[in-house]
Amino acid sequence: MSAVPDGVLPDHELRAAVRDGWIRAERPIGDDQYQPASLDLRLGSSAYQLRASFLPFRQTVQSRLEARDLTERDLVIDRVSLESGATLQRGSVYLVRLLESLALPERVRGRSNPKSTTGRLDIFTRVITDATPRFDEVRAGYHGPLYLEVSPQSFPIRVHAGASLNQLRLLSGQTAIADAELTRIYRQTPLLYDDDGRPIPLERVAVNDGLCMGVDLSGRLTGSIIGYRAQPNPPAVDWSRVDHYDPAEFWEPIKWAARDAYILEANRFYILVSKERIRVPPEFAAEMVVYDAGAGEIRTHYAGFFDPGFGFGDGSVLGTKVVMEVRAREVPFQVYDGQTSFKVGFERLRSRPERVYGVGLGSSYQHQTLTLSKHFRR
Repeated sequence: MSAVPDGVLPDHELRAAVRDGWIRAERPIGDDQYQPASLDLRLGSSAYQLRASFLPFRQTVQSRLEARDLTERDLVIDRVSLESGATLQRGSVYLVRLLESLALPERVRGRSNPKSTTGRLDIFTRVITDATPRFDEVRAGYHGPLYLEVSPQSFPIRVHAGASLNQLRLLSGQTAIADAELTRIYRQTPLLYDDDGRPIPLERVAVNDGLCMGVDLSGRLTGSIIGYRAQPNPPAVDWSRVDHYDPAEFWEPIKWAARDAYILEANRFYILVSKERIRVPPEFAAEMVVYDAGAGEIRTHYAGFFDPGFGFGDGSVLGTKVVMEVRAREVPFQVYDGQTSFKVGFERLRSRPERVYGVGLGSSYQHQTLTLSKHFRR
């Protein structure tokens, strides 16, 4: 690959990036790691249990882990092998070197996000690179290893080497679609739909550095269940077990209570769902972003990437609900039905992907409503 025009690299260009050595791996990269506009990254052979999270700033990550000076002594509590699997405990911080590393050209940068399943299990993850002051962002031209910080919050999680908890996008140049262009796209192809499959008129849509979306507390399509709250002392979840666990052991369903508001308890984890259904046409990628810190002391998502084709498929899907991973912070917080809680930014692709979400892919959440992670029996 020679010149790199602006945009997010789609699947076939990610394959070329692997062939050209931009993305390297200790074990061969599998076909199932390629998503329409991202690559799944895999855990390496061991995890460092840490006293605290950190950023390496001007140093390498490994030098911080091995530091023996007075200011950094004993940052590492333990080293745990993941080859045969290990249980990561709630509230602990772990750092895992990933199997993939990068050797990016000067104009290509990266951005990481947890996978949807990771977010729905309340696993806090962030990618760290050498000599960086920021999480989840890989500077243009970066050459070096990738590390993943992993901190389970609600459930102990059993993982093994090779498991994929997060994704990487590669980008070049200006990728974000400005509000004026997003409005023009919306006029041509509505991006938000209601539960009856009708496009939401543009005059009812708030566009502010992306599409603003709200929370659904009606329970209309979910048997009057408006959300789920994580149980306080649950068993461990084995990452490799799909459609296995009884949700009642891990989640408390929240029933609609004949009012349009609900109070989130402080420092409890909830699964909620969006009021609107979103479509991401195959020419674009999208990402959930923070709405406004001043609009409420809650975190509304962990996992943020939407693949090209999410809520769109072959064109026959009239939008898909967005599942929200929600945690109130220091104080209880009341949310209202339809209240704007997050927004979705759109980005242009360098070219259309060969495969889109929901078409020829094992797309777990294309027709979701209020849906827990795939580990729990539906």
